[in-house]
Amino acid sequence: MEKIDLKKQYSRLYNTPLGKNILVRVPAFNFLMINGQGDPNTSPDYKEAVEALYSVSYALKFQSKKESPDYTVMPLEGLWYGASEQVFLTGDKDNWQWTMMIMQPPFIEAGMVEQAKAAAAKKKPLTALPRLRFESFEEGLAAQVMYVGPYSEEHDTIMKLHQFIGEQGYSLRGYHHEIYLNDPRKTTPARLKTIIRQPAG
Repeated sequence: MEKIDLKKQYSRLYNTPLGKNILVRVPAFNFLMINGQGDPNTSPDYKEAVEALYSVSYALKFQSKKESPDYTVMPLEGLWYGASEQVFLTGDKDNWQWTMMIMQPPFIEAGMVEQAKAAAAKKKPLTALPRLRFESFEEGLAAQVMYVGPYSEEHDTIMKLHQFIGEQGYSLRGYHHEIYLNDPRKTTPARLKTIIRQPAG
Protein backbone atom coordinates (compact mmCIF):
# COMPACT_ATOMS: atom_id res chain seq x y z
CA MET A 1 0.00 0.00 0.00
CA GLU A 2 1.31 3.45 -0.94
CA LYS A 3 2.38 5.67 1.93
CA ILE A 4 0.03 8.59 2.60
CA ASP A 5 1.64 12.00 2.15
CA LEU A 6 -0.71 14.77 3.28
CA LYS A 7 1.66 17.41 1.87
CA LYS A 8 0.89 16.03 -1.58
CA GLN A 9 -2.83 15.62 -0.91
CA TYR A 10 -3.00 19.25 0.18
CA SER A 11 -0.32 20.55 -2.16
CA ARG A 12 -1.92 23.99 -2.52
CA LEU A 13 -1.50 24.47 1.22
CA TYR A 14 1.96 22.93 1.57
CA ASN A 15 3.64 23.67 -1.77
CA THR A 16 2.86 27.32 -2.47
CA PRO A 17 4.68 28.87 -5.48
CA LEU A 18 7.88 30.65 -4.46
CA GLY A 19 7.35 34.35 -3.76
CA LYS A 20 3.74 34.40 -4.98
CA ASN A 21 1.05 35.58 -2.58
CA ILE A 22 -2.10 33.48 -2.92
CA LEU A 23 -5.42 33.08 -1.15
CA VAL A 24 -6.29 29.63 0.21
CA ARG A 25 -9.10 28.11 2.22
CA VAL A 26 -7.72 26.00 5.08
CA PRO A 27 -10.13 23.35 6.43
CA ALA A 28 -10.07 21.85 9.90
CA PHE A 29 -7.15 19.51 10.57
CA ASN A 30 -6.15 17.65 13.72
CA PHE A 31 -2.87 18.66 15.35
CA LEU A 32 -0.61 17.81 18.21
CA MET A 33 0.00 21.21 19.88
CA ILE A 34 2.11 22.73 22.64
CA ASN A 35 1.95 26.36 23.80
CA GLY A 36 4.95 28.22 25.13
CA GLN A 37 6.87 31.46 25.32
CA GLY A 38 10.40 32.60 24.58
CA ASP A 39 13.08 33.06 21.96
CA PRO A 40 13.01 29.99 19.68
CA ASN A 41 16.76 30.32 19.19
CA THR A 42 17.66 30.08 22.88
CA SER A 43 14.62 28.96 24.90
CA PRO A 44 14.84 25.46 26.44
CA ASP A 45 11.03 25.55 26.52
CA TYR A 46 10.90 25.80 22.72
CA LYS A 47 13.43 23.01 22.19
CA GLU A 48 11.59 20.72 24.62
CA ALA A 49 8.23 21.44 22.94
CA VAL A 50 9.54 20.55 19.49
CA GLU A 51 11.21 17.40 20.81
CA ALA A 52 7.95 16.24 22.44
CA LEU A 53 5.91 16.93 19.31
CA TYR A 54 8.20 14.90 17.07
CA SER A 55 8.59 12.10 19.61
CA VAL A 56 4.83 11.60 19.88
CA SER A 57 4.28 12.09 16.13
CA TYR A 58 6.72 9.29 15.30
CA ALA A 59 5.34 7.08 18.07
CA LEU A 60 1.90 7.54 16.50
CA LYS A 61 3.22 6.72 13.04
CA PHE A 62 4.77 3.40 14.14
CA GLN A 63 1.87 2.53 16.42
CA SER A 64 -0.79 3.15 13.76
CA LYS A 65 1.01 1.07 11.09
CA LYS A 66 -0.43 -2.04 12.73
CA GLU A 67 -4.01 -1.12 11.80
CA SER A 68 -3.85 1.94 9.50
CA PRO A 69 -1.99 2.96 6.33
CA ASP A 70 1.59 4.15 6.68
CA TYR A 71 2.09 7.89 6.31
CA THR A 72 4.72 10.60 6.21
CA VAL A 73 5.07 12.70 9.37
CA MET A 74 4.06 16.27 8.59
CA PRO A 75 6.36 19.28 9.04
CA LEU A 76 6.56 21.43 12.14
CA GLU A 77 4.25 24.45 12.15
CA GLY A 78 4.06 27.46 14.45
CA LEU A 79 1.53 30.10 15.41
CA TRP A 80 3.22 33.26 16.66
CA TYR A 81 1.67 36.00 18.80
CA GLY A 82 2.30 38.27 21.76
CA ALA A 83 0.65 40.38 24.43
CA SER A 84 1.04 43.27 21.96
CA GLU A 85 2.56 43.93 18.54
CA GLN A 86 5.45 45.68 20.27
CA VAL A 87 7.15 42.40 21.11
CA PHE A 88 7.56 41.79 17.37
CA LEU A 89 8.26 45.38 16.32
CA THR A 90 11.04 45.70 18.91
CA GLY A 91 12.37 42.17 18.44
CA ASP A 92 11.61 41.23 22.03
CA LYS A 93 11.92 37.50 21.36
CA ASP A 94 11.91 36.50 25.02
CA ASN A 95 8.26 37.58 25.17
CA TRP A 96 7.17 35.90 21.95
CA GLN A 97 4.33 33.48 22.54
CA TRP A 98 3.87 30.48 20.28
CA THR A 99 1.94 27.33 19.60
CA MET A 100 4.09 24.70 17.93
CA MET A 101 2.18 21.91 16.21
CA ILE A 102 2.28 18.95 13.82
CA MET A 103 -0.74 17.94 11.73
CA GLN A 104 -1.99 14.36 12.06
CA PRO A 105 -3.86 12.12 9.58
CA PRO A 106 -7.66 11.99 9.98
CA PHE A 107 -7.62 8.42 11.31
CA ILE A 108 -5.55 9.36 14.36
CA GLU A 109 -7.77 9.49 17.47
CA ALA A 110 -7.37 10.83 21.00
CA GLY A 111 -6.91 7.38 22.51
CA MET A 112 -4.08 6.65 20.09
CA VAL A 113 -2.40 9.92 21.08
CA GLU A 114 -2.48 8.97 24.77
CA GLN A 115 -0.89 5.61 23.96
CA ALA A 116 1.79 7.31 21.87
CA LYS A 117 2.52 9.79 24.66
CA ALA A 118 3.04 6.90 27.06
CA ALA A 119 5.30 5.10 24.58
CA ALA A 120 7.37 8.24 23.96
CA ALA A 121 7.74 8.87 27.69
CA LYS A 122 9.17 5.37 28.19
CA LYS A 123 11.97 6.06 25.72
CA LYS A 124 13.20 9.31 27.28
CA PRO A 125 12.12 12.07 29.66
CA LEU A 126 10.10 14.71 27.78
CA THR A 127 9.57 17.79 29.93
CA ALA A 128 6.95 19.32 27.63
CA LEU A 129 4.88 16.14 27.29
CA PRO A 130 2.26 17.07 29.94
CA ARG A 131 1.45 20.23 27.95
CA LEU A 132 0.91 18.41 24.66
CA ARG A 133 -2.68 18.35 23.46
CA PHE A 134 -4.57 16.93 20.48
CA GLU A 135 -7.18 19.16 18.91
CA SER A 136 -8.79 20.39 15.73
CA PHE A 137 -7.73 23.73 14.25
CA GLU A 138 -9.39 25.52 11.34
CA GLU A 139 -8.13 28.77 9.77
CA GLY A 140 -10.57 29.23 6.91
CA LEU A 141 -9.64 31.95 4.44
CA ALA A 142 -5.96 32.89 4.54
CA ALA A 143 -3.19 34.31 2.40
CA GLN A 144 0.18 32.61 2.16
CA VAL A 145 3.51 32.70 0.38
CA MET A 146 6.60 30.50 0.08
CA TYR A 147 9.68 32.19 1.50
CA VAL A 148 13.24 30.91 1.10
CA GLY A 149 15.96 32.27 3.35
CA PRO A 150 16.89 32.94 6.99
CA TYR A 151 14.03 33.25 9.46
CA SER A 152 15.50 36.56 10.60
CA GLU A 153 14.91 38.14 7.17
CA GLU A 154 11.21 37.32 6.73
CA HIS A 155 9.98 40.83 7.57
CA ASP A 156 9.67 42.24 4.04
CA THR A 157 7.90 39.10 2.82
CA ILE A 158 5.44 39.30 5.73
CA MET A 159 4.71 42.98 5.06
CA LYS A 160 4.05 42.26 1.37
CA LEU A 161 1.69 39.44 2.36
CA HIS A 162 -0.21 41.80 4.67
CA GLN A 163 -0.42 44.36 1.88
CA PHE A 164 -1.75 41.69 -0.49
CA ILE A 165 -4.51 40.85 1.98
CA GLY A 166 -5.59 44.50 2.07
CA GLU A 167 -5.51 44.73 -1.72
CA GLN A 168 -7.87 41.76 -1.89
CA GLY A 169 -10.36 43.62 0.30
CA TYR A 170 -9.68 41.72 3.52
CA SER A 171 -8.26 42.46 6.97
CA LEU A 172 -5.76 40.54 9.07
CA ARG A 173 -7.15 38.18 11.69
CA GLY A 174 -5.92 35.29 13.77
CA TYR A 175 -2.26 34.41 14.30
CA HIS A 176 0.83 34.67 12.13
CA HIS A 177 1.44 31.09 10.95
CA GLU A 178 4.65 29.51 9.67
CA ILE A 179 5.21 26.03 8.20
CA TYR A 180 8.81 24.81 8.27
CA LEU A 181 9.62 22.58 5.31
CA ASN A 182 13.29 21.99 6.25
CA ASP A 183 15.16 20.94 9.35
CA PRO A 184 17.19 24.04 10.39
CA ARG A 185 19.77 21.74 11.98
CA LYS A 186 20.57 20.24 8.56
CA THR A 187 19.83 23.13 6.17
CA THR A 188 21.81 26.33 5.67
CA PRO A 189 19.79 29.48 6.50
CA ALA A 190 19.84 30.64 2.86
CA ARG A 191 18.03 27.46 1.76
CA LEU A 192 15.38 27.25 4.46
CA LYS A 193 11.87 26.97 2.99
CA THR A 194 9.03 28.43 5.04
CA ILE A 195 5.38 28.87 4.12
CA ILE A 196 4.17 32.08 5.73
CA ARG A 197 0.41 32.19 6.26
CA GLN A 198 -1.91 34.87 7.60
CA PRO A 199 -5.64 34.33 8.12
CA ALA A 200 -7.82 36.99 6.47
CA GLY A 201 -11.40 38.08 6.93
